[in-house]
Parts: sequence; structure tokens; C-alpha cells
Amino acid sequence: MTITKDKILAALSHVMDPDLGKDLVTLNMIDNIQIEGTKVSFQLVLTTPACPLKDELSQACKDAIHRHIGKEIDVKVELTSRVTTRRKETDEMLKEVKNIIAVGSGKGGVGKSTVAVNLAVSLARTGARVGLVDADIYGPSIPMMFGLLNHRPTGEERNGKMMIHPVEKFGLKLISIGFFVDQKKALIWRGPMASNALRQLFTDVDWGELDYMVIDLPPGTGDIPLTLVQDFPLTGAIIVTTPQQLALADVRKAADMFRNDQISIPILGIVENMSYFIPPEHPAKRYYIFGEGGARKFSEELNIPLLGEIPIVPEITESGDSGVPVASKPGGAVTAAFDQAAQHVAQQIAISNAIRETFSKK
Repeated sequence: MTITKDKILAALSHVMDPDLGKDLVTLNMIDNIQIEGTKVSFQLVLTTPACPLKDELSQACKDAIHRHIGKEIDVKVELTSRVTTRRKETDEMLKEVKNIIAVGSGKGGVGKSTVAVNLAVSLARTGARVGLVDADIYGPSIPMMFGLLNHRPTGEERNGKMMIHPVEKFGLKLISIGFFVDQKKALIWRGPMASNALRQLFTDVDWGELDYMVIDLPPGTGDIPLTLVQDFPLTGAIIVTTPQQLALADVRKAADMFRNDQISIPILGIVENMSYFIPPEHPAKRYYIFGEGGARKFSEELNIPLLGEIPIVPEITESGDSGVPVASKPGGAVTAAFDQAAQHVAQQIAISNAIRETFSKK
């Protein structure tokens, strides 16, 4: 039996990407095919290193070659990734950033910053290049959550302009207005002053190449969130809520802002924080203190994916106070919940990018 690259590609053309609705060969997800006797190896190029279907796709590739060429073939699949983007080469603002994700909420007190931080950490742990911007001008929390309360970023002058180096920790590039102000004093800034400070967090920072930039928005739908979603090339938005009906009512306001005709930012999905309590002595049990399934029902009503349900446990609060995000420590139910949510975020970005690319070609 003679094995050729054409035969391998023909076999793999039967493997469909369930998210993108096309076969792996058409999507250019197969690369570097090597053949040595009955041994075959190739790279499966995923749309994100956080792909939740990577194991299923890898096994599907092996099964396709065994089914269409021969069961005796020894197949080795190397998983790699090439993060997709819908940014144009002519885009000048943050041109080296492939995907910009805003994390917002209709109201405060739902754990938006906690979710933004841990989603970013989970994405970085997959091997993606990730940046995190604390755009919550009036209540910056990232310095504390990363143990950087007294840190001051460095910078250098380039072509007559001072460029700031982002802080690097836990595999992330970070910047926060909290690095430049006295956090013991309240910021008394009017809208235009705050908006200008926000722009500088993006335009005056040397971000380099990033697969994902996660932005922790201020709560609500006021001047600062509006400035960001209108002036910056966002890939999509994530809305954070808690199970209570009052919090879910505010989700609609946030969704309406992103879906406004003048803004039109894709909503990647909803993350429900404080979904349930896990008692330490009974880790298999769940107690729905604030109600069950609120965000799931709301996501179905608005036709928005539910990205994840994050439990309420002391470990999350303790990790934020200690400066070590919980998602930086693999293992455990909380980290698993954030990891799953991050995978779903990456998945929805890949789907959104593919849909927009297809639409732009028509």
C-alpha cells in the first residue's frame, strides 16, 4: 500500500470542524505532512490554543485516516495553533493585537474584574499571547489582584513619544490606571479627562504582538464604556452577571449598548459569576444560594451563548487579595470553571471571525 499526501488530505477532508462548519482541509488546518512507511504525522493547526475540541478533532483525524486509508497506519497528530483575527492589515490602532475583548456588566458588584482577570490568566496558560487592560478608571483593581500595588511601569522615548512598557506577570502583559495614581485617593475626573486617560492605556503602551487583549470595563453603560466600544476596534464583548433577577435585568442594558446600531459589537456570551456554592467538606455538592439557571435562561432569551458558570468560594476572594489569581493554579473546581469559560470565549471568537470573514467575501 502506497501512502501519499493526497490520500491523507482526501481522508482528512471528511473531518469537519463543528464550529466553523467546513472540513479541516478546506480551512487550511492541516500542515507539515510527513510519511515514513506506514507512519504518518502532521500538524493540526487550531484556531486557538484554547480550543475546547482539540482532543475530539485529533481523534477524528486518526479515525479518518484509519477508515479511508488503512487501519495499520501509525498516526501522530501534533497540535498547534494560529489564532484567527478579522482585523485588517490597514488597521493602525493596536495593529499587532489580533482580538480585543471587552468584559463589561450592567451594574457593579458582580465580580466583573475577577472574571476578566481569571479569563485572561486561563487564556495565557494555554500558550496564547494575552494582554489585560484595567479600564475601570474610577475603581482599578488589577494592581491589587496581581500583587502590584506599589508598582510603577517603566518606559522609553521613541520618535519623540514616551512609550510605556506593560507589566508582565503570570504570562500576561498588564496595564492599569492604578499604576499611575494614588489609589488611596479618589479620582475626581470629568468624562473627557477620564476618556483621554483611557485612550493612553492603549495608544501609549508598547503591547507588541497579542492574540487576545482582555479589557476590564467600568460597570454600567456610561461615558467610559461608550468611549471604548465606539473608538476601539473590538472583536466582541463578554457580559458578567450573577443569578439574581435584578442583576439579570441590568444585563439587558449592557446587551442593548453593545447591540446598538451605532456600536454593533458582537456579544461573545455571558459569564454567570457566583453561580453556586461548593462546601469544602462536600466538593461534589452545589448550593444555589442566589437562584439557579438565571443566566442560562437569559442567554437563551437573548440568543447569547452562556460561556461559563463560576462558583462562589472563599478561594476566589483570597486569591484576589493575595495577588495570585485563582486561575494561575491548575487543578480544582474553580480553575476548571474559568478554564472552561476561557475555552468557550476563544471558541466564540473563532466562530465570529469566520462568520465575518465569510460575510465580507460575499
